Amino acid sequence: MKAMSEITYKPGREPHSRETRRIFRNIDRVGYNPSIECFIEDGGYETLKKAVAMEPAAIIDEVKKSGLRGRGGAGFPTGVKWTFIPKGNTKPVYLVCNCDESEPGTFKDRFIVHQDPHQLIEGMIIACYAVQAHYAIIYMREEFPEAAEIVRKALAEAEERNFLGKNILGSGYDLKIILHRGAGAYICGEETGLINSIEGVRPYPRIKPPFFPAAIGLYGCPTIVNNVESLCQVRQVLMRGGEAYAADGSTRSPGTRIIGVSGDVQRPGYYEIISGSITYGELLYDLCGGPKPGRTFKAIIPGGASAKVMRCDEVLKGRNPDGSVRKMTIFDVPMDLDSIAQHGSMSGSGGVIVMDDSRSMPEMLRNLNRFFAWESCGQCTPCREGNPWMLKLSTRICEGKAAPEDVDLLKSVADNICGRTVCAFGEACSWPVQAFTTKFREEFLALTKPINALKPHNPETAEARKYLTRED
Repeated sequence: MKAMSEITYKPGREPHSRETRRIFRNIDRVGYNPSIECFIEDGGYETLKKAVAMEPAAIIDEVKKSGLRGRGGAGFPTGVKWTFIPKGNTKPVYLVCNCDESEPGTFKDRFIVHQDPHQLIEGMIIACYAVQAHYAIIYMREEFPEAAEIVRKALAEAEERNFLGKNILGSGYDLKIILHRGAGAYICGEETGLINSIEGVRPYPRIKPPFFPAAIGLYGCPTIVNNVESLCQVRQVLMRGGEAYAADGSTRSPGTRIIGVSGDVQRPGYYEIISGSITYGELLYDLCGGPKPGRTFKAIIPGGASAKVMRCDEVLKGRNPDGSVRKMTIFDVPMDLDSIAQHGSMSGSGGVIVMDDSRSMPEMLRNLNRFFAWESCGQCTPCREGNPWMLKLSTRICEGKAAPEDVDLLKSVADNICGRTVCAFGEACSWPVQAFTTKFREEFLALTKPINALKPHNPETAEARKYLTRED
């Protein structure tokens, strides 16, 4: 395996000095391709050889020791999740790789499956061996047609080399991995909706409990669902050892994180950093080059579209090591899985969306409302009815047809969705509304007029009320 100093990257894709590329080591690398020959030449599948010589329980212990947490959004400890498979289980165990990646602002997993698929496959095999799954599925969204062909070829190559199939590397362990393509629905990023999709039924999320996948998952059997980056991190844990992995980064969320930055910065793109090693300010000003010329940062969505927006001029309270309280802004918050949660948002899937002072916050919210209204699966009434309602209200505000009380109504609708749905989509669609209308209330009110409260919102009502209303 080459040292990082010996690797050449494509122009404009070179790692920043603050980056630590491990998962993205081979992404945009000159002379590297998705073939198994390239991967093996770079040390690929050596970690698998080490893994199959270990006891499955020992691998789980290493992952638990590492403190690895899921990189798909929820941040649940990976090793702990694996132990939820019922003791004495006699049913088949399945492992599903969630490669749906449908959260707006998130674009990390697609680089892995396009350019370094064998890294994912090796991580999957190790994870499957650890939980003793003999059948695994890569669930990939329909919008990745080229990646699907690349992964299919990679799976065939791995089977030819006996990294997959019967008696892997003479260990007596068998494993089959298949690719299953979804239809491009955001809801299939939710693990139980994804499982329903694989089973061929409408991807309505299941009620938890009792349908925790590790206990009752695919076809009623124990199922482990992990994200692409999480499975690649499993390979890193075994490669480095659990304790060594845990020594890098923040105590509660060690290892590297891949951050995707989009929006109003000079250098948008992906960045792999040690968790907690930099702040949001260092990310945006140092790694991303700051705002565009003549602009200032206005707001940040720190963890994909469903995370609550943060004002850049908002004064936050932090705690010093001695326990004293200090004032800070979003730019002073460390980039790990937990720090931003203390200030009312979340790091989620690592998609950082940046908005400068040229952006209208009501328009930004309307764009998000349009997405969530389209993507609601319709199972739960609050979500099914509330999302189109929020879109109508935000559109009315943006078009200057709303009354001031419509801003409060918009937030009230969001409040009555949050916590009242089967899955977390209720929170995903309502949190942006709650945050935007609270933190940028003045912008929403500026687009409203009190007289609009007397105006109808459709032609039928206009005709019925034409003698009861007046124009400005």
